[in-house]
Amino acid sequence: MQPETSILLGLSLSAAVGLSNAEAAQMRTVHSQPSYILSNGQVELAVTQLGGHLAPVTFFKDSDQPIQPYHISPWQDERRSPMPAEVLVPLRGDFFCLPFGGNAEEARGERHPAHGETATGRWSGAVVAKSGDVATLTLSMDTKIRKGHVTKRLSIVDGQNIVYSQHTIEGFAGPVPLGHHATLAMPDADGSVRVTTSDFQLGMTCPGMFSDPKKAEYQSLLPGAEWKDLAHVPAMAKGASEADLTRLPARRGFADLVQLVNVARDATQGPAWTAATFSDAGYVWFAMKDPAMLNSTVIWIENHGRHGHPWRGRNNCLGLEDVTAHFADGLAASIRENTLTRQGFATAVELKSDHPTRVNYIQGVVKTPRGFERVQTIEFSPGRATFVSTTGIRVSAPVRHEFIQSGTL
Repeated sequence: MQPETSILLGLSLSAAVGLSNAEAAQMRTVHSQPSYILSNGQVELAVTQLGGHLAPVTFFKDSDQPIQPYHISPWQDERRSPMPAEVLVPLRGDFFCLPFGGNAEEARGERHPAHGETATGRWSGAVVAKSGDVATLTLSMDTKIRKGHVTKRLSIVDGQNIVYSQHTIEGFAGPVPLGHHATLAMPDADGSVRVTTSDFQLGMTCPGMFSDPKKAEYQSLLPGAEWKDLAHVPAMAKGASEADLTRLPARRGFADLVQLVNVARDATQGPAWTAATFSDAGYVWFAMKDPAMLNSTVIWIENHGRHGHPWRGRNNCLGLEDVTAHFADGLAASIRENTLTRQGFATAVELKSDHPTRVNYIQGVVKTPRGFERVQTIEFSPGRATFVSTTGIRVSAPVRHEFIQSGTL
């Protein structure tokens, strides 16, 4: 890791209209990338100036066992070299994608980088404001390929181990796949992470070739297969007819992609959710969303399965990516008829130039005792979430899950 140098940015505070006590954001170089910093007693987060990638995030930083769940790509502290995609330059943690996906194919005269300008361009106007127990880092970006303005707000609350995200999209008209690309660091021990989600109505493996052997990449799951149980996914790896995607990592040497289409939920049921239980480390990472905005979860299972530059067989991570999109194919595939739209599932969000679109999202960590195993369900009460394990253990934590619908804290 390079030495971290703290500086205070000499930025205009004009971007902080409506924020009380706003001041320029602190900045440090973290794993080779200039990054904006936001912290309180429980959480410290870094978000890269380039691409707005959120990591590292330290939860429970005031404890004797702080937790940093997010993946940081292994080439970050190496000598810089040309990358096959711009998004790989800062690749780490969670980032907002607009349009989500590879975007290799031009669509309606637009040629976007992989995961869009919001994941590859420079964010500016960084200010921090404190209101009561809430601290908010605000960044912004003007998109150029399809013109618009995006505002990123990351908030933390005293006494909570949560990051609340809101992306406001203005002036960016027309259909587009979008979403969050949360990527977790993975241990090497097989089955040491347990993955569960709220109810979904369709699961499908990537219908095309996700990992191309011609590029020294390999996949293990049967392309285009449909299923309704994450523990029973058709596989094509030698000696295995199916794969259990609730127990990861597994199948070392492969990189796979699947998509789950969530069941719709009303406000009384609470948000849709995804959870990854790290039993040996004693915590659950979780994400919460509105499935009316982000109707799917794309799961990227990268277990040393890519051997070209810059991967070189060393990348081990888990993407739990909440989106509305057609897998990771990008704008062109998502706005035309495809395997999901033919079944009635939207793969793009219709943006309107005269009406802002807001994407609210929650990510956090809760510590768990021995024997917790994995999340079976999450129960919601005002300002709290209770994580119930398959072994009957209950762990409750303060979470302002109402933010998903209201956008306010």
